[in-house]
Amino acid sequence: MVNALQEPREDLALTSFFAKTEGDVEWRIAAAPVGYEAAVAEMETRAAAIAAGQAGELVWLLEHPPLYTSGTSARPADLLDARFPVFATGRGGQFTYHGPGQRVVYLMLDLKRRRPDVRAYVASLEQLIIATLAAFNVRGERREDRVGVWVARPDKGPAHEDKIAAIGVRLKRWVSMHGIAINVEPDLTHFSGIVPCGVGDPRHGVTSLVDLGLPVTMTDVDIALKRAFEEIFGPVKVQSAKT
Repeated sequence: MVNALQEPREDLALTSFFAKTEGDVEWRIAAAPVGYEAAVAEMETRAAAIAAGQAGELVWLLEHPPLYTSGTSARPADLLDARFPVFATGRGGQFTYHGPGQRVVYLMLDLKRRRPDVRAYVASLEQLIIATLAAFNVRGERREDRVGVWVARPDKGPAHEDKIAAIGVRLKRWVSMHGIAINVEPDLTHFSGIVPCGVGDPRHGVTSLVDLGLPVTMTDVDIALKRAFEEIFGPVKVQSAKT
């Protein structure tokens, strides 16, 4: 088992991360919010089947009801107000929020077949986010000392930056679980119950696409995500929406 939540080197070439597959990745979009424990149970089952060669890879797009999760590096003091259920999870990282209006993407990919390199995988997830944001003319950026993807906010003051997407990864037998979360239109006040990902600097906040003034829907983001995923990881086969 490997847990990871870390910044990649900027000099890793995107084209060398992973061999693209031939469309055997299932692309599933949940039709209704999915409870966190149910989602983790399904991820565990699917990842075990992938590792055993009994199932294909899966990318699962969903939303959760409002909740907080704590990663393997979470500090208890960073839970400021447990106004929503709190779940301990095996992913890397600290506290984060999930809720309606946030596109959560859980990726169950066989890295042993693609490339058994956790650092390159995390870098590819950051590139997936950056390419998705670029479809809406938003410049997402990596930071050496902070995880996730950030946008500069000079309108809020010098050196102010807001986090727009989070990354948390767990690997088991080289099959990935968990993944990314992009803020489309969540209630940003819900983040105030935690120190998001342990970043307490007042110049570093949280934002969303709609908060940036973009009239973007979840469907718009899903289309951009699929296009970016296929550029990085290869084609997918789209399944009907599931609950």
